[in-house]
Amino acid sequence: MNILSIQSRVAYGHVGNAAAQFTLQRLGHTVWPVETAYLSNHLGYKTWRGRFPSAEEVNEVVLGLGELGVLAACDAVLSGYLGAVGNGDTVANAVRSVRAKNPAAIYACDPVMGDLPHGLFVKPEVPPIFAGKLLPLADFAFPNAYELEYLTGGKTNTLASALAAADSFLTKMRPGATVVMTSLLRQDGPPDSIETLAVSKDAAWLVATPRYNAPPHGAGDCFAALFLGHHLYMRDLEFTLGFAATAIHAVIAASSAAGTEELLLVPTQDSLRPAKFDFPPQRVR
Repeated sequence: MNILSIQSRVAYGHVGNAAAQFTLQRLGHTVWPVETAYLSNHLGYKTWRGRFPSAEEVNEVVLGLGELGVLAACDAVLSGYLGAVGNGDTVANAVRSVRAKNPAAIYACDPVMGDLPHGLFVKPEVPPIFAGKLLPLADFAFPNAYELEYLTGGKTNTLASALAAADSFLTKMRPGATVVMTSLLRQDGPPDSIETLAVSKDAAWLVATPRYNAPPHGAGDCFAALFLGHHLYMRDLEFTLGFAATAIHAVIAASSAAGTEELLLVPTQDSLRPAKFDFPPQRVR
């Protein structure tokens, strides 16, 4: 299928589109990448160079796709790191333009804002863009536990509180949507594990995978692409969650064993589409 992916680009490492594009292509999808940043490397390093194009420049690329007449063939829009604040409007307009041509198109929103222990790493005016403009259009959202708590004011320290916070998050989204919370570390959870919780109005599924103390950068971007890419084939929440969790664990495990801060995405590419899932999701509601 054809996926319009609007997020950042780095030359070194695999975050943003540098993670999502290859992942989706390896799953057999065609990707139209639109960059909200052009950087040498992600901002977690002591040094970086590059530029953040204006929202007008980013929007020009989306407008160009529309003028080509290809938006009717777009099956999904994926967005991540916004860069310029005005890119919230760029993404929202892109989703509306795609759905005007293809009402069945899916919008998957990764509300990239922050994480633990670093906290918020975007401008304070960015979170309201997700809450007010993008999540109301989204069929899927991929907040980590910190981002979900930030946008709802809820807690994720227990399963009950995480489910309640996820339900609150769903009220900000399109009817029939699903929120997939990553990096769940709860007091009543399994030891030495990290969990992913997928919640819709009809069901909630939880999957646990081994926890690594210093997971490589870009794991969240890669997971969002994995989930969307597998969903486009399966259209089943349990199976999509199981395959996506299995795939991202394989990549993280290999990267951690190699002692690198970056995802070893290319060497582990065969793991992106596993024949079966190793971590069965459990239905918790």
